[in-house]
Amino acid sequence: MNKISFIQKKIELPTKAIENTLKLLDEEATIPFISRYRKEMTGNLDEIQIQKIAKLKTEFEDIQKRKESILKNIDEQGALSQELNDKIVNCYDLTLLEDYYLPYKKKRKTRASVAKEQGLEPLAKILMKQNPITDLETLANKYINKELNDVEKVLQGARDIMAEWMNENEKIRAYLRKLFKQTAIIESAIVKNKENEEEAKKYLNYFEFSEPLKRSPSHRILAMMRGENEGFLRVKIKVDKEQAIEIIERNILKTSQKEIKKQINLAIKDSFSRLLEPALSNEIMQDAKLQADKVSIQVFSANLQQLLLQPPLGEKRILAIDPGYKSGCKIVCLSEQGELLHNDTVYPHAPQRETKESIKKIKSLINAYKIDAISIGNGTASRETERLIQSIAFDRPLKVFVVNEAGASVYSASKLAREEFPNYDVTVRGAVSIGRRLSDPLAELVKIDPKSIGVGQYQHDVDQTLLKNELDIVVMSCVNNVGVNLNTASKSLLSYVSGIGEKLAENIIKYRTEKGLFTQREELKKIPRLGDKAFQQSSAFLRIPNAKNPLDNSAVHPESYPIVEQMAKDLGLKVENLVCNSEEIKKIKLDKYITSEVGLPTLKDIIKELEKPGLDPRKKSQIFTFDSTLKTIDDLKIGMKVPGIINNITNFGCFVDIGIKESGLVHISKVAKEFVTDINTVVHLNQTVEVKIIEVDIDRKRIQLSMID
Repeated sequence: MNKISFIQKKIELPTKAIENTLKLLDEEATIPFISRYRKEMTGNLDEIQIQKIAKLKTEFEDIQKRKESILKNIDEQGALSQELNDKIVNCYDLTLLEDYYLPYKKKRKTRASVAKEQGLEPLAKILMKQNPITDLETLANKYINKELNDVEKVLQGARDIMAEWMNENEKIRAYLRKLFKQTAIIESAIVKNKENEEEAKKYLNYFEFSEPLKRSPSHRILAMMRGENEGFLRVKIKVDKEQAIEIIERNILKTSQKEIKKQINLAIKDSFSRLLEPALSNEIMQDAKLQADKVSIQVFSANLQQLLLQPPLGEKRILAIDPGYKSGCKIVCLSEQGELLHNDTVYPHAPQRETKESIKKIKSLINAYKIDAISIGNGTASRETERLIQSIAFDRPLKVFVVNEAGASVYSASKLAREEFPNYDVTVRGAVSIGRRLSDPLAELVKIDPKSIGVGQYQHDVDQTLLKNELDIVVMSCVNNVGVNLNTASKSLLSYVSGIGEKLAENIIKYRTEKGLFTQREELKKIPRLGDKAFQQSSAFLRIPNAKNPLDNSAVHPESYPIVEQMAKDLGLKVENLVCNSEEIKKIKLDKYITSEVGLPTLKDIIKELEKPGLDPRKKSQIFTFDSTLKTIDDLKIGMKVPGIINNITNFGCFVDIGIKESGLVHISKVAKEFVTDINTVVHLNQTVEVKIIEVDIDRKRIQLSMID
């Protein structure tokens, strides 16, 4: 099986599309570039399909590397038969591959290896053949020596060897693996003497719990495993022992001779209890964990994408407030480009209650810096600060937004924040982040480790390498989908642009600082280490407002500029007169510009860009107001209907911010009247909703909500 047929077996796509996509990936083309600018080659595959091909390509290559390593090791032992070689070469299942390799793996000292050293392997072979034996005791006596001074020790050693052979039998492992996958039960129990510990109470549901593993959802598996890692729970996988023993017997037991049958049965039971059950339980548990990780990461990825693509306010002057009580409310004034113009602190709340002085200062700053909008962090004292701002009679209408400040403190203490604002403390940096999140959430949030943004499900429990890889894909996709202003983008934002990376991002910033703003994309070629390949991959995702060439502020790739120039020439226009000229654009006959390399998909994309160059795919920001009568969880009453914003989504439901400290949970069964299998088809992050209070647990600070009716 070659790479293309391996991929085709997993996803049904045309051979040519897979072949060309693999060629582009081998040439180090990025997924955003391939999906946007190589549609003719890929047969118009989208990003998701190309990502699947890229992952399967890596999977195939990993299998091939593992095969080479296994074949080399077995060959060095002089044990590589043609039959075994063919089995390994034709295997494309990593689990089965490891089963083939198991008998030849270097092992630590085992009971079987000790027995072999004692010379008991010939006896084990005789017993395994299960040929009739007239007197087993007489046969065993032949192996007695100083170390093995009785028959039972001899037979025990032979059984140890047979048990290991059964454990290494790939057919038996395959049958038992199937049994585990179909019938395994996952059980959890509280660790002795831990049940009264306060931290253990969050695992109350799992103190005595069991269910079929295949029906256990990802969040329950991860919850139990977290409880085990924290030392509160014991978690194990179980199958029916009699069924398992019967499977092994069907594959091993051939004799009815009583004495031999007894030895074989003892070896079977020992092999299962001591070797097969622990190994396969662990394997199935790890597989369940991996699947749970993937589901959890998928939820995190979907949430992160929605968060990164939330509506920007745009280039406005913003007054941002990081609210607080005793330490005061930190205020910063930002320019249209997010530059820090001024910072201050006011103390409108308890214990100081300098309300009048605070209002006076805020009004003064609004006027002095010609502020267009106010951004308030949603943390401590947020509601009180919002009410204060809404009570002020400003000289002109101002939009007031409450933004999610999750991760702002992480950014403010980061190396990047220190580099951006070396002369300011963490409180100022945090307030700047709150303001910038309103003007351009994507540009600001890429500076923060996605795990710190607070939209995941068990994000600290899942495979961290897998999580990082998937989240990097999401961030890169969002950044390139939106496009980046080459003259204002931070190093963090630039580093996610197709073909750029961290080092080239630094070089772009350095060039921009020394030479001034970019006026055309061609200038990118002057940047050290940014060669033709990087230019090809990145240039179309980098925008230059007010550029000499209007196409430099569009998603039209520079390689397609000659096509646009020809279109304009055919209409008797200059390119700048064709851009945004819907009357003239309608006259363009696309068939005229089709070539062997450029087809209708690319030409249609060009026309879209000519109509609305550099159009931001994100929607506009909307103002939202919480119920002003709610201040704490004590204000909630069963049956009350309140407005809220969805701030996190999991497989079992979504969490809604209703304007108090605690978010409420809408269980998936309470999201819609009809049965919902995938919650993401019904709700999305930052969606404004009306919810009904159905349960309030003040002691545990838990709120149950419903979106039905």
